[in-house]
Amino acid sequence: MLILRGAPALTDFRRDQMLRTIRAAWPQVSAIHSEFVHFVLTSREPKPEERARLDALLGTCQSGFDPARAGALVIPRPGTLSSWSSKATDILHNCGMHAASRVERGTLWWFDGPALGMTPPDAVKALLHDPMTQAVVTGLDQAGIIFEQHAPAALGTILLSRSGRSALEKANQELGLALNAGEIDYLMAAYAELGRDPTDAELMMFAQANSEHCRHKIFNAAWTVDGVKQSLSLFDLIRQTHAKSPGRVLSAYKDNAAVMEGYAASRFFPDADGVYRHHPEAVHLLAKVETHNHPTAISPFPGAATGAGGEIRDESATGT
Repeated sequence: MLILRGAPALTDFRRDQMLRTIRAAWPQVSAIHSEFVHFVLTSREPKPEERARLDALLGTCQSGFDPARAGALVIPRPGTLSSWSSKATDILHNCGMHAASRVERGTLWWFDGPALGMTPPDAVKALLHDPMTQAVVTGLDQAGIIFEQHAPAALGTILLSRSGRSALEKANQELGLALNAGEIDYLMAAYAELGRDPTDAELMMFAQANSEHCRHKIFNAAWTVDGVKQSLSLFDLIRQTHAKSPGRVLSAYKDNAAVMEGYAASRFFPDADGVYRHHPEAVHLLAKVETHNHPTAISPFPGAATGAGGEIRDESATGT
């Protein structure tokens, strides 16, 4: 693994903003510095001309970083492949760098101030990264974990028949399933009816099918408040805004987007004779509701179908 230092990660304006935010959690800090650092996994030592090409593509530079100063390194979350990596690796390959199997980018932070500890407090680490897609380590020597390869774990079984509900609650915590009490009740009843124990893979699939991206069962479910069954579902309540004020709304609640009446504008494109002309057209406003960010961010290749494809469907084909 090659470690190549890069350019500053923040503009002066962003750095000053970040300093004020960090000082609220760590008052002793007088200055902060940040720079990109690139990690290149190669099958062999690059030739001099390849190394020069790497430096040019990645913007490698020498920095005055002192490893004896307080610092932290933000890297992509271990076990994931960042979307930046998938694009950057493609670029390296297109530029003839076939010995590089993967490149990742981290951000190195270090801090000045009197009597600072070598490791930032947890409150500061939380400000430096997004825990959904990133992790914080204390030094460059730990960055290799982003390239670690592990053999797939064996299929596990959650022993509901032996330990009951507590086994499922424990699996919920250990696997990070985020199941609520109602979902645990449902699974307990379902597997009791099936007469067998669930596997960890089954529980993971159930959790993802009911994740932030897909909780339509909640929007359209019947619900009761203080013993009174409600006549409208949560989704019906959301639709009420349109029912009460439908003016200038051309399409609503059609697959995750709505279209509102916009304004007249001129589009410039060629007619059948090949001559470019202005064409007056109505330009309407589209509002999108559902995100497709997460699967693409943590798994760019299989996630791309949900990410890019879902965006195209929702934004370009709503209502069809």
